[in-house]
Amino acid sequence: MSTNPTTEDPHRCVIHNVRLSYSDALFAPKQGRDAAGQPSGTAAYGCVFLLDKVQNKADIERLTKAALFTKKEKWQDKPVNLIGKSIRDGSEKEATDGYGPSIVFISARNTPKNGSKPAVVDQKFNKLNAEDGKPYAGCYVDAIVRCWAQDNGFGKRINWDLQTVQFRRHGKPFGAGEIDPKKYLQELPDEDETPVDAPSGASAEI
Repeated sequence: MSTNPTTEDPHRCVIHNVRLSYSDALFAPKQGRDAAGQPSGTAAYGCVFLLDKVQNKADIERLTKAALFTKKEKWQDKPVNLIGKSIRDGSEKEATDGYGPSIVFISARNTPKNGSKPAVVDQKFNKLNAEDGKPYAGCYVDAIVRCWAQDNGFGKRINWDLQTVQFRRHGKPFGAGEIDPKKYLQELPDEDETPVDAPSGASAEI
């Protein structure tokens, strides 16, 4: 992917070697969730990109530059508070796998229009589908996103349109950590020390 995407469109950014999160709507559009956890709104493609504050410093600077350009273009010098409404700090979701104070993240969406959807490809630009098993939450990708200004009844913010995701390399899948058996089970004696007889008439109901 090009490393200088803003020469033709100051709203568009290419980000490199970032971690993918919440990728369940990458291949099929899904609705969001309301406060009660129920499906709400228009179905859209989407995912979240995690950027390390040190390793992805240049990418964060590009995103910030595009967001500030879009803010200036839309609202000129009017005071508009966009903190936490564009590029968000990972400490907001510190309990979530992959997030934390060393991370910033952006949410990117693509609402299908006339059959449009984000391109998802591998390192050689071959098209990927859900059946390919990648990209997945926890892997590393390059991506193309484009910011735009929202100003409606739902508030003012800078949103990111999801245009392309390119699988870059494998990473530890989120939620794949090992479970500590000592937390849930008890140590058992050797099999030949304490024979266990199954109680007569025992049954299980599910």
